[in-house]
Amino acid sequence: MANKKKTHHNDSNSSRRTLMSNLLVTAGLLSIMTAAFLPLIHTAALWTRYLYAFGAVLLLSGRFVAPRIENAPIRLRRLIRIEIWTALIFVAGAVFMFLPSAGGKDWIAFTLAGGLLTVYTSIMIPRQKL
Repeated sequence: MANKKKTHHNDSNSSRRTLMSNLLVTAGLLSIMTAAFLPLIHTAALWTRYLYAFGAVLLLSGRFVAPRIENAPIRLRRLIRIEIWTALIFVAGAVFMFLPSAGGKDWIAFTLAGGLLTVYTSIMIPRQKL
């Protein structure tokens, strides 16, 4: 009976962590996407860099909150690690938005790299979980 309670508690904790992670990641990616899109339509405001940075921090915290997958194959673990690195790439992009010595568009390179890796991992992780 004690094992069942422990398993139920772990399942409940894992589902809460998954929900929290999904919410943080979704909000972070939407913030980054919005902040990256606004300059393209010439409505860039001073606060877009703060929106981008906030999204990058949300994304990074969402990746760290995500529960670990027990007994995962090595390729799946590597893909999950790439997701964490992708969040760090977005954080680097946010830093470049605030640096006056950096070129005005350097953050775009980090955003594109992070976006490509996000698309790649979002396609490959479900394939590895099957």
